[in-house]
Amino acid sequence: MAEGDESGEFYLRYYVGHKGKFGHEFLEFEFRPDGKLRYANNSNYKNDTMIRKEVFLTPAVLKECRRIVAYSEIMKEDDNNWPEPDRVGRQELEIVMGNEHISFTTSKIGSLMDVQTSKDPEGLRIFYYLVQSGVLFTEDYFTAPGKI
Repeated sequence: MAEGDESGEFYLRYYVGHKGKFGHEFLEFEFRPDGKLRYANNSNYKNDTMIRKEVFLTPAVLKECRRIVAYSEIMKEDDNNWPEPDRVGRQELEIVMGNEHISFTTSKIGSLMDVQTSKDPEGLRIFYYLVQSGVLFTEDYFTAPGKI
């Protein structure tokens, strides 16, 4: 797929979570083909409640998200040599771009050191930075109106 190719469907879902002392804690976001961005954050720490938010993105914002994913070249990666999910947690990334569909599963990544010491540091680095960009974008998108 060409960089920024706008043809076909675009879908992205990311999940990171674990089950531990405070129950099932997770962060999840999803960019849907209809432009809806869904966000959920569940932390039971100090009896916090689940946060769920939804918003429709403009076509220009969705186009930019698609461009970032295409530019990352994540669709060329393979998670066979990435760390398996463990008791610390798991991450999932699913992407549909046009006729391509890919799904990744790996353990939680605590730092770039975890990336560098993995069996596939280059592929996991692409995953790590794309996911970090997505998390920051999503959290900023939902908190920005309160900062103005």
